[in-house]
Amino acid sequence: MIAITGATGQLGQLVIEQLLQKLPANQIIALVRNPAKASELQARGLQVRTADYDQPDTLETALQGVDKLLLISSSEVGKRLEQHRNVVSAAKKAGVKLLAYTSILNAENSIMDLAHEHKETEQLIKASGIPFVFLRNGWYTENYTAGIPTALQFNLLLGSAGDGKLSLAARADYAAAAAEVLVRDNQAGKVYELAGDEAYTLAEFAAELSQQTGKHIPYNNLPEAEYRTILQNAGLPEWLAELLASSDASAAQGTLFDNSHQLSQLIGRATTPLAESIKAALTGAAHAAH
Repeated sequence: MIAITGATGQLGQLVIEQLLQKLPANQIIALVRNPAKASELQARGLQVRTADYDQPDTLETALQGVDKLLLISSSEVGKRLEQHRNVVSAAKKAGVKLLAYTSILNAENSIMDLAHEHKETEQLIKASGIPFVFLRNGWYTENYTAGIPTALQFNLLLGSAGDGKLSLAARADYAAAAAEVLVRDNQAGKVYELAGDEAYTLAEFAAELSQQTGKHIPYNNLPEAEYRTILQNAGLPEWLAELLASSDASAAQGTLFDNSHQLSQLIGRATTPLAESIKAALTGAAHAAH
């Protein structure tokens, strides 16, 4: 049995879609905090089990009979290490034979603030003795396409990434990689550095957006503190504004660049081109406006 944590989340749902192309539904377990949100998965034949990162007793029950577990990192920055510790501990007790973890690109050497909890989680998993595979995911293209409506509103794309190259890939690309690793044999001990085939600066992102919309949308590079303030003034929670601004600032130093092509090699196809992701985001924004 293969189990996925955070199965109703954005990445989790996509991993399950990929797995369903490879396995019968009854071999997949969806681990969710709120089973009411997973009724559709249950209707499709998946087992749905309650698994709350903050409630270890639910985890021990949920992981019974699981051979391979995909631990999708918690979204609660600052609380993640403790939550991941609970999952790893329960996985050990349940006798899980392979633990796949969605980490961050170049986790060991990354200067990103976000990398600390990932690095510590990797160390925790290694120390547990459970056979592991690390999926060190780079940045999702969606992290930037989410800002397109704002960029269109002001005819301006803001950021702090300077001339840093971003090896972006679509969330679906990373989901395909996770599914591939879960169904393959002999994955224990492998560490994948996963990122898009092509790398872009935010100025190039803005140029592609301009071309597709027929508007002139320049990229305006800001100091990290100024960008953080603008994000907060736009209504983002303080922690998220801090996260986005500091991530951009470290991207300016090359943290999100990778040209190993391990992601496309793993999924057997090229990663989603930037132009395609921007087109999808514009289509989505147009639908939302109607």
